[in-house]
Amino acid sequence: MKHTPINRSLLLFMLLLGLSAASFAETYSFIVQPILPAKKTKTAYAPLIAYLSEKTGHTFELEAAPNFLSYWQEMKKGQYDVIMDAAHLTDYRTQKMGYRPIAKVLDVVSFTLVTGEDIFAFEPSELVGKRIASLASPSRGALTLDTFFDNPLRRPVLLEVTNAQEAIDKVLDKSAHGAIIPTPLVGANPQLNIVSTEEQWPHMAFSVSPNISEDTVAAIRSALLEASGSPEGQTMLEQLNLPGFEAADASLYQGYSDILKNFWGY
Repeated sequence: MKHTPINRSLLLFMLLLGLSAASFAETYSFIVQPILPAKKTKTAYAPLIAYLSEKTGHTFELEAAPNFLSYWQEMKKGQYDVIMDAAHLTDYRTQKMGYRPIAKVLDVVSFTLVTGEDIFAFEPSELVGKRIASLASPSRGALTLDTFFDNPLRRPVLLEVTNAQEAIDKVLDKSAHGAIIPTPLVGANPQLNIVSTEEQWPHMAFSVSPNISEDTVAAIRSALLEASGSPEGQTMLEQLNLPGFEAADASLYQGYSDILKNFWGY
């Protein structure tokens, strides 16, 4: 077929249009609060990353912090594009860094003070002077422990761990008398005894950097909110053992960062 000047122009336009569409795909960093070991975090949340990448047309790279202190220091630099974590840090970024919550895990979540199967305590005060394993501040676990023991002269001995599973392991091997862990983990470890459970907070939120375009934010939000309505989304949720996601905004998390006001670096 002989190409006329008009045909050549049309072909050139279509080629440029295709290149332009391809250039819209971006790569975004994604991190989850370090309540699991880094390797387990990457394994556990890989289905979510694959799902978001497929649904939005963008690439999400999952990062994992080795511990909460490292996470706190790096998070404050604003280098993560999408973050999934607890209410107090979600509100902190909203107030201090211009991030926006766009969706959350369904339901609420709490933290629980537990002991080993051979230690029975009915009040936190019975564990004064005992070794309690917890993630370091500013994790919710450590901050919850502060609310249980608000008298600085009557506190347990804090045994810092890098993730919630390590806290459980310390109790099971008896190197710690107790631990403060996310309440959902209690059911998976029936050998633990419950001492006290803290108040419920809104569940973990997805918050996005102010540097992400509105179109991309809308695509991420839609992918999350529609997950439970599609076969691939349902599979992803089953793999993460999560009930689903719902809409969220800054007002839902407002005030939860107040718990950080006495923490270093606030």
